[in-house]
Amino acid sequence: MSESASRGIAGTVDVVVIGAGHSGLAMSYLLGQCSLRHVVLERGEVANSWRTERWDSLRLLTPNWMTRLPGYPYRGDDPDGYMSAGQAADFISNYATYTSAPVLTRTTVTRVAQSRHGFRVETSRGDWLCQAVVLATGAFNKPVIPRLAEAMPANVEQLSAHTYRNPRQLAPGGVLVVGASATGLQLAQEIQLSGRPVTLAVGEHVRLPRVYRGRDIQWWMLATGVLDQHIDDVDDPDRARRVPSPQLVGTSDRATLDLNVLQGQGVKIVGRLMGIRDSVAQFSGSLRNVCALADLKMNRLLAWIDQWAEANTPSGIGPTERFVPTLVGETSQLELKLGEDIRTVLWATGSKPDFSWLDLPIFDRKGDLKHSRGVADVPGVYVLGLPYLRRRKSSFIHGAEDDVRELSTHIADYIDRSTSQIKSRLRSVAI
Repeated sequence: MSESASRGIAGTVDVVVIGAGHSGLAMSYLLGQCSLRHVVLERGEVANSWRTERWDSLRLLTPNWMTRLPGYPYRGDDPDGYMSAGQAADFISNYATYTSAPVLTRTTVTRVAQSRHGFRVETSRGDWLCQAVVLATGAFNKPVIPRLAEAMPANVEQLSAHTYRNPRQLAPGGVLVVGASATGLQLAQEIQLSGRPVTLAVGEHVRLPRVYRGRDIQWWMLATGVLDQHIDDVDDPDRARRVPSPQLVGTSDRATLDLNVLQGQGVKIVGRLMGIRDSVAQFSGSLRNVCALADLKMNRLLAWIDQWAEANTPSGIGPTERFVPTLVGETSQLELKLGEDIRTVLWATGSKPDFSWLDLPIFDRKGDLKHSRGVADVPGVYVLGLPYLRRRKSSFIHGAEDDVRELSTHIADYIDRSTSQIKSRLRSVAI
């Protein structure tokens, strides 16, 4: 029985793109420009994760003027604002319409495996045969919850940033937020202002001001070339890809959000959560050092920005600034009773991609996808949207443009070579 007849075949294309978020749609646009036949498969609706896996008050960490996709800049009337999750979803959906992307929604991919002349992509609505596959399902599919969560007392409710929506869903009483990157700080502030006492467990973090010398910090990161830094220019790529997201929030007044602000609003800060024993949470005593290191790195970046500004003299900037160091006492609280002082634990400890449906020899010993700048170890497989995939900006919406331009060229070359090899083999068989 032929491969096509063994299962229901929905179609045969050059490329299957899995995921109709910003990365998948950007790749679709460039594949179309390369005249490659392709389809974009999406388990929900376009921009599904923005609509179903974000908390209510979330806003982008980048200003609207930075939000663009290939051939599609921001077109609104609030360039210095910050999109909500719903607005980001609408922006992406409008892009799909603008580019006439060949998207099949409500189509869940259940397995991707190698086939005779490429790959078979099995879905809930039939299978697709293709020569190349693009994984554009994003980097934030599954929350990363540490194993010590298993020791949590039964009377303490646990939520992740994926399941949290707003403070109204929380039980009365204290809340422990674990993680002090952008997500942890934003949720700690929101919950504290709702009237629930919050304790924030702080590990390694990146402190940044929202505005520096009159410009959004992201303007400086773009202008100075920081966001365009290539992964090949980094001493330790694995570590660079694990750097936490900066402590930022997008608000109409462009306010800075850091540990000092939170403490001024009543949030208690403690060190990294190290363990749970007999219903007692145990925290690291290195909080002071961790915060001092974050302050040091921020000041180094600001000094680099000042140096660049002096050499390039951009117009309309203010004077140099320095910020109050993070306020940490000589000693910090090392233990907290769970179930009494704390009724809810909110894990803001990061996310990771879910590639459980990939039936390919493509993972390392830790279960991470093996790739080089988005080109996977299995020829014909590509990945988009991961942190620092090719550049520091790769995981941002605007960062997809450069990545897909380069990878779409690679895909086109790969398809040409594969097609030539298949034709050569067929001619050999015919002879």
